[in-house]
Amino acid sequence: MAEMSLNDVTARVQRLEDERAIRELKARYLRSCDLKDVEGVRDTLSPDGAVIDFEGFPRFDDRDAFVAVYREMGCAPGVFDIHHGANGVIEFDGADEARGRWSLLFHNVNLGPRLLTQMGVEYEDDYVRRDGRWWIAATRSRRTSFLQQAVDSEGRTTVTVMGEAPSGTAIGPAGD
Repeated sequence: MAEMSLNDVTARVQRLEDERAIRELKARYLRSCDLKDVEGVRDTLSPDGAVIDFEGFPRFDDRDAFVAVYREMGCAPGVFDIHHGANGVIEFDGADEARGRWSLLFHNVNLGPRLLTQMGVEYEDDYVRRDGRWWIAATRSRRTSFLQQAVDSEGRTTVTVMGEAPSGTAIGPAGD
């Protein structure tokens, strides 16, 4: 096995640090969504024009427009979310650009219409480093499964949708 130079070791350590920073960035985004931390969500998306394109929801080409809708829908009283992201795969396209794929289990409790929603979602993200920090430059999602249940006044649940979401159904704080 060939010896590694100091430059090789330094590059490998930097790549590991960058991957860790991207994983933490995605975790901050998901946690901020769950905690209704509007500024936390905003602070993960690139100020240079992040693209947010979630299946079942309009596309956004800047973070402020997305955050405004997130604030209105995702932070409404009686709306509770859980985003469990896993299976992250990060690939680098140079020193300052990367792509990521994530599986998500999303659970939503909406007290207004008395609905429980659970979805499997696949994310595809683009990341950029600007001024030494990583940002989400683009995030796209597609649903892989959908389960919605209505809860009656006695607390009994009835499955209303199982399998795929009806076309155009927006669920969660901006469709994710």
